[in-house]
Amino acid sequence: MKKLIALLTIVGFMTFGISSLFAQEEQTQPEETATEQVVETPAVEEEVVTTDLTPTQAPTTFRESIKRQFIDGGPAFMGIVLVILLLGMAISIERIIYLTMADGNSKKLLAGIEAKMQAGDVEGAKQLCKDTRGPVASIFTQGLIRYQDGQTLDEVEKSLVSYGAVAAGKLESGLSWVGLCISLAPMFGFMGTVIGMIQAFDAIAAAGDMSPTVVAQGMKVALLTTVFGLIAAIILQVFFNFIASKIEKITSDMENASISFMDILVKYNKK
Repeated sequence: MKKLIALLTIVGFMTFGISSLFAQEEQTQPEETATEQVVETPAVEEEVVTTDLTPTQAPTTFRESIKRQFIDGGPAFMGIVLVILLLGMAISIERIIYLTMADGNSKKLLAGIEAKMQAGDVEGAKQLCKDTRGPVASIFTQGLIRYQDGQTLDEVEKSLVSYGAVAAGKLESGLSWVGLCISLAPMFGFMGTVIGMIQAFDAIAAAGDMSPTVVAQGMKVALLTTVFGLIAAIILQVFFNFIASKIEKITSDMENASISFMDILVKYNKK
C-alpha cells in the first residue's frame, strides 16, 4: 500500500510537469509564427501591428516565469533536481499519511481497557486493542497477550519496551531517504553551477573577448541550477521537520500510554 501511494504520487507530479512543458511549447509556437508574419509584411504595416499588439500583451505570470527559468537552466541538472524533489515529496507524503493514520486517541483506548480490566474481561480488552489502529494499540495487544499467559508484570513491561522500539523504528522508516534528497538537491545544483561556469569560460575563450552578453548568459544558466536546488532542499526540509515533529509526538504518546497501561495492570492485578 505504501509503495502504491508513493508510485501514484510520483506519476501525478511527473504528469503535471510534462503537461506544463507541453503547454509551454504550445505557447511559444504561435509567438514564433506571429513574428515571422510580421517580418514578411511591409514596413508600414509593421508599425501598425506593433502599435496594436503592444498594449494588449499580457504580463508574464509567476508560473510562466518559473517554467521559463527552469527551461533556461538546462535539462540535465535541472531534470535531476526535479526528480529528486518529486521523489522526496512522494516519500514525505506517504510518511505523512502513515503517521496520520497511526496517531490514535490513546486516552480513549486506555479508558476502554480500564473498563474491561475492571470487569475482569482481559479477552475483551485484548480484542479492543486489536480493533484499534495505531502502534499504541498493537503494543498493548502484545502486553495483554503476555499478561493473559500468566507472565509477571516485569516481563510484560519488558515486552512493552521491546515492541515500543520496533514500533518507533517503523515510524522513522523512510525518513532517512528524505534527508538524502535534501542533501542531494543542492549538491547537484552546485555541480550544475560549476559545469555552467566552465562552459561560460569556454564560450569566452572561443569568442576571444569578455563580452558582457556571453558572460551574463553563462552566469545565468550556471546560477539557475543552484537556485532550483536550494528551493527543492527548502521544500523537502519543511516536510522533513513536519514528519519529525509527528514522529516525536507519537513516540511521546506511546511512552506515556505505556506507563498508564502498566498502572492499570498493577491496579487490577492485586484483586
